[in-house]
Amino acid sequence: MADKRTYLILFGAQASGKGTQARMLQERFGIPQVATGDLFRANLSQGTELGQLAKSYMDRGELVPDRVTVAMVEDRLSKPNAAPGAILDGFPRNLAQAEALDAMLAKWGEGITAAVYIRLDRDRLMKRITGRRTCGNCQAIYNVESKPPKVEGVCDACGGELIQRPDDMDETAVARRLDIYFEQTTPVIEYYRGKNLLKEVDGDQSIEAVQVAIREALGEPAPKQVEVEAKPKSAVKKAAKKVAAKKAAVKKAPARKKAKVVAKKAATKKAAAKKVTRRK
Repeated sequence: MADKRTYLILFGAQASGKGTQARMLQERFGIPQVATGDLFRANLSQGTELGQLAKSYMDRGELVPDRVTVAMVEDRLSKPNAAPGAILDGFPRNLAQAEALDAMLAKWGEGITAAVYIRLDRDRLMKRITGRRTCGNCQAIYNVESKPPKVEGVCDACGGELIQRPDDMDETAVARRLDIYFEQTTPVIEYYRGKNLLKEVDGDQSIEAVQVAIREALGEPAPKQVEVEAKPKSAVKKAAKKVAAKKAAVKKAPARKKAKVVAKKAATKKAAAKKVTRRK
């Protein structure tokens, strides 16, 4: 993948963990993570009309219109640091966006490298979304169930306050967002499956296990930290064998001692018998 631009799509429903996985893949490939959520926030902080419009839809639990999203993504992919490619986090979400992305990349003589779908069932997604907390300072994301901070309500990274987004509090709004997502994204899954670009992974695992699954799907080696974690298990097995051998040795020791005593007595008896024979 190093010989040409790498365009990876990482998609899945809200709270599927695609943002975390995208950051890990970013380190591996050295290409930027392009998340629509980040683009919306950047435009909002800069006071653009697109940013304000995007936020109004997000607060109502609705998806941002394609024309806004596509414009933001194309602008981002045109930046110099995206020249080697990008990891698209949560985009495209529907067929119109997928076709717009294809047309966009075709202008540059490029195409999608792979599309990775992180799969989770609806109940798990509901729990993850309503349990999500975001740092008001650095935007780091936590979850009260699957990824809690070390200190409740405090960001591990910067010490900022963790808050719950207004659109994550209302379960009705959350359910509506999921309905819209699956309705519009299922055709996208089939779109990339038809192009033989789709890679599906089980998202109901630890962060490390999902990353391993993605790397394997892309034909990449597993992350070093996961390989390192496997080493202590073999060390534990070796230690257990040593303990078992020591215990066995302790058990055998009394038997060996008793055998030595018996042999010594027999030798003493034999020597005494020889003495008596000589005297005669």
